[in-house]
Amino acid sequence: MAPISFKGRHFQNDMIMQCVRWHLSYGLSYRDLEEIMEERGFRVDHSTIHRGVIHYSPLLLTEFRKRKRKSGGRWRVDETYLKVKGKWKYYYRAIDRDGETVDLLLTAKRDKKAALRFLTKAIGYNGKPSLINIDKSGANIAAIKQYNLDAGSRIKIRQCKYLNNVVEQDHRLIKRITKPMLGFKNFFCAQRALAGIELVRMIKKCQVRNQAGTSKTPAELFYGLAL
Repeated sequence: MAPISFKGRHFQNDMIMQCVRWHLSYGLSYRDLEEIMEERGFRVDHSTIHRGVIHYSPLLLTEFRKRKRKSGGRWRVDETYLKVKGKWKYYYRAIDRDGETVDLLLTAKRDKKAALRFLTKAIGYNGKPSLINIDKSGANIAAIKQYNLDAGSRIKIRQCKYLNNVVEQDHRLIKRITKPMLGFKNFFCAQRALAGIELVRMIKKCQVRNQAGTSKTPAELFYGLAL
């Protein structure tokens, strides 16, 4: 039995997943995908593809988390900016020292509360790191200190801009996909689409357990989460 339900959908499961993967992998617009599907003999409206991306992206990420390889214990946390409905929002991301994605969170504000929410979420899914490298953001420092106080933990804080160049470079790879999308129309859709984009990146980084040495392509691993 497939881990993700396609009950009630009007199109074949593999066609839906192909549209979802192409949008998340290459930044193709929904209208581009509508045209491509028409050439392949499928008449599907761009709004239907959009609904598929928004519905299935978080479900696929949830399924991926069950198979995700454990992250390293030294994180590099940084936030970048993304436009949602014409306004800049804050996108928190963390990678480990090997460049593997730890977690992500889109927030409306850049403050201690948002940074603490991201940290709590990341630790909830990945366990506590021994050290977090950050920039000079006072909000991030305050959030880590607050978490240590509340949880009785001893996560070390290190501030080295050079070490965070890796996560900043990783931001660019995500923005390269989101740029052709010409911005997100609302916060809810942005959160869900970003979950899918990060999922594709993590698969390409070989973050699936036992992925090394397998003959499966990233596309096959993506489809395997649902089909």
